[in-house]
Amino acid sequence: MGKFFERLALKEDPKVYQDKDSHLKQVLTVKDFIALGVGTIVSTSIFTLPGVVAAQHAGPAVALSFLAAAIVAGLVAFAYAEMASAMPFAGSAYSWINVIFGEFFGWIAGWALLAEYFIAVAFVASGLSANLQGLLSPLGFTLPKSLSAAFGTNGGVIDLFAVLVVVLVAFLLSRGVSEAARVENILVVLKVLAILIFVFVGLSAIKAANYSPFIPAYRQNADGSAFGGWQGIYAGVSSIFLSYIGFDSIAANSAEAKDPQKTMPRGILGSLVIAVILFVSVSLVLVGMFKYSAYANNAEPVGWALRESGHGMIATVVQSVAVVGMFTALIGMMLAGSRLLYSFGRDGMLPKWLGKLNQNNLPNHALLVLSIVGVVLGAIFPFSFLAQLVSAGTLIAFMFVSIGIYALRPREGKDLPLPSFKMPLYPVMPTLAFIGAFLVFWGLDKDAKLYALFWFIFGMILYFSYGIRHSYLAKSLKK
Repeated sequence: MGKFFERLALKEDPKVYQDKDSHLKQVLTVKDFIALGVGTIVSTSIFTLPGVVAAQHAGPAVALSFLAAAIVAGLVAFAYAEMASAMPFAGSAYSWINVIFGEFFGWIAGWALLAEYFIAVAFVASGLSANLQGLLSPLGFTLPKSLSAAFGTNGGVIDLFAVLVVVLVAFLLSRGVSEAARVENILVVLKVLAILIFVFVGLSAIKAANYSPFIPAYRQNADGSAFGGWQGIYAGVSSIFLSYIGFDSIAANSAEAKDPQKTMPRGILGSLVIAVILFVSVSLVLVGMFKYSAYANNAEPVGWALRESGHGMIATVVQSVAVVGMFTALIGMMLAGSRLLYSFGRDGMLPKWLGKLNQNNLPNHALLVLSIVGVVLGAIFPFSFLAQLVSAGTLIAFMFVSIGIYALRPREGKDLPLPSFKMPLYPVMPTLAFIGAFLVFWGLDKDAKLYALFWFIFGMILYFSYGIRHSYLAKSLKK
C-alpha cells in the first residue's frame, strides 16, 4: 500500500517538460497575452450576466458581486503568475501540479480544467451561433429549424453555425499561434471599444433612483436561491465567477511566450485588471439605466437597454461586436484547451498521438480532438445543464494552484529557477486564495457540484485503467 501511494505522488522532473516543450515556438508577447486574456475573460458574460445576476440575486449591488469575484480571481491570479514565471510549461495547472505534488494530483487538476475547455468551447460556439442568428434574422436570413439549434432543442438536429465557427477557429489556430494572435489583437480592440461606447452612451440614460436601495432587503427566490442582502451578493459571486476564469488560458500557453519570466505575470495580471474595470463599469451603467427587475429573464440586457433608451443603431453595433467578442473567446479557449490536451499526450496520460507536433511544431492532433468534442457538445447535444461545470472544474484547479505555492517556494532557486514575480504577502495570501476559491465553489448550485463529481469519477476510472500504466514517468522508473 505504501508503494501505491508513493507511485501516486511521483513527481515529474521539470527538466523533462522544459525539454519536451522546447520545440514549441516562443512567439507570444505581453501584448498578445493581454489580448488573449481580455478576449477570453471579457466574452459572452459581459453582455448577459450583469443584468441576469442583478435581477435574480444582487439588485444594483451586482457590481459588488463582480468586485468580490474579481478579488478572489485576483488572489488566484497572483499564484498563477508565480507558477507560470517559475514553470513556463504547456498545460498550466496540470503540468505545475505534476511537478510539485505528483502525477495523480496533476491528473486531478488537469482533468478538472479539461472539463472547462471542452464545455466552454461548446458553450461559446452555441452562444455565438444564437447571437449571429439574431442579427441575421431581421435581414431576412434564417436557417431551417433543423440546422439552427442543438439536437432536441426547438426542433433542432444540429447547430450549423456552431459547427462552422469551431471549424473556422481550428483552421486559424492550425496555421500558427502568431497568426491567431494577430487576429485576436485586432478583434479585442474592437470589442473593448464597443463596451466603452455602451458605457458612455448609457451614462446619459442613468437615473439615480434606480440605484436605491443599492443592496435590496434579503428574500428567498422561488427556486430557493438568495436575493438581496449579503446572501444575494454571495449568490451573485458564484454565478459571475465564470466570467473570470479566462486567465488560465494565458497560463496554458506559457511555453510559447517570449521571456516568460516577465511576460506571464504581466499578461495574467494585466488582462484581469482590464476585465475587472470593464465588468464593474458595465454593471453600474446597466442597473442605472433601468430598474434591475427589468432585466429578469432577459438574454440580451445590454442591447435591450440601449434600444429602450432610444439608441437602436448603437445597440445593433454593440451586439454585432458581441458576436466578434465571442469569436475572440473561442480562439482563447481552443488555443489553451489544445495545449492542455497536448500536455496529457506528451506525458502518456492519454494516447501519445495527442502529444505529437506537426512539421511546424504545432499540436494540431490535440487541436483536432478538441474541435471534434466541441462540435459534438455544442452542435448536437443540449449543453445548458453542464454550463456551471465550467466554473466547478476551474475552481478545483484554482485551489490546487493556490495551495501549491507552499510546495513551490522551497524549490525555487534549487531545481526550479527563481521567478521574477512572487506572490505577495506570503505565507498568508496563498491561504486566502484557497479559501476564496473554495467559498465560490461551495456557492455553486447542487447540480454543478454533482456533475463535477461525475466528471471526477470518470477521470479516476480513466487514470487507473490507462494513465497510470502508460505514463512516461512510470516507464522511466522501470528503465
